[in-house]
Formats: sequence, structure tokens, C-alpha cells
Amino acid sequence: MRFDILTLFPGIFDGFLSESLLRKGIDKGLLDVHLWNFREWTTDRHQSVDDRPYGGGPGMLIRCDPVYQCLEHVQQQGEHPGQLIMLTPYGKRLNQQIVEELAEQPRLTLLCGRYEGFDERISQGLKPLELSVGDFVCNGGEIPAMIVIETVMRLIPGLLGDEDSARYDSHSQAGQLEYPQYTRPREYRGMTVPDVLLSGDHQKIADWRQTQSEQRSRQRVGDDSTSGN
Repeated sequence: MRFDILTLFPGIFDGFLSESLLRKGIDKGLLDVHLWNFREWTTDRHQSVDDRPYGGGPGMLIRCDPVYQCLEHVQQQGEHPGQLIMLTPYGKRLNQQIVEELAEQPRLTLLCGRYEGFDERISQGLKPLELSVGDFVCNGGEIPAMIVIETVMRLIPGLLGDEDSARYDSHSQAGQLEYPQYTRPREYRGMTVPDVLLSGDHQKIADWRQTQSEQRSRQRVGDDSTSGN
């Protein structure tokens, strides 16, 4: 799967791309990640990508011209133009269902904003899938782009050592949260592993895990309904 990341700060991704499963996926040829800097498609000597908003207001907006020209160049690389995604706080909330749909795509192109955001004509003309990773504002779209890559890559066959890891993740089973899990030592600071997990009875263990998953999921719904009050 190919990821193209369009950003003003490609250096933010240096550590991200060189560690853990993502690095292994790249080394195995399962992932192909390319970084592109909007500034390379500017025409002035200062490489300006932003300007003041018409009508006044705080901050600066990323202009149309470097974004359009950068994207047009990027989409010519490779056989498939890719699903275009804009990371923005007013986009559709990212969830596991969307992640699974994105994992079916051969290529994702991620637009990372900065400052006060993009000129509206970037959304109007390019018609990207606009995604938000939560009801909060980041300094830019780079961290949200990393979240998209992290969640999608887990579903690429061959990337995880155990394919069941992704299948039983929280939100992957009808939206339910994952059950509690334990490892050695059996007792730590007065906290012990539930006896059922030591019983060797696979059916009882499965039933306990299902019950715990349901309880966690109900608690999450209750917490969400009361938050902000």
C-alpha cells in the first residue's frame, strides 16, 4: 500500500517512519511512504505558501496554488491517483469502519494543513475525504496523518505477526472494546489475575472475555453521554 503525505514539515515524520512496525512494513515492501513539501511548488523566492484571509481575521491560510500543483504532480506518480484525504477538525470523525474502508484502497494521499487551515477552494475543487481524529485542534495535520497511517497499516495482510491481533482489536468486533488482558507476574502489588484465566477452560475464558468486552463498551457509552456536563 502506498501513502503520499503532503506537508509543510516533512521532518516531523523522520522518527515515525524509522521505528517499529511501520519501518518493518516498509522494509518488507508492504508499505511505500512518500513525503512531499508544498514549498517546492511555490514561485517566489521566499517560498511562501500562506497569506492573510480575505475579509480579515487572525492567522494565515494555506494558498490554493502550491497545494494544487503539488497534488497534481504527486497523483501522476504511480498507476493509481489514490484516495485524497484532508486532515481537518471539521471533517468526518475517524472510526474503525472508515479505517477498514481505507485499508481496501491501494493508495492514500494525505493533506496536512497548518496555521488557520486551507483556503476553502482546496476542499471545494479537490473534493477530498475530510477526516478528523477527534473534537480538538492540533497545530497541524501531521499527527492526525500518522494516526490514519497507524490504524490503516494494521489491517494490511502480513504486517502484524499475528493476524488475529487486528481482528480482535477494540472497535473491530461490532464496535466493541477489547476485554482486559493480563500477563506475568500472577500477582502484583495486591492485584491478581482473574482465576478464570488460569482455569484452562477455554469456553469459560471466552465467555468471561465476551462479558468483560460488553461491560467496557457499555461503560464507554455511559461516559460519552455524560461528558461535558
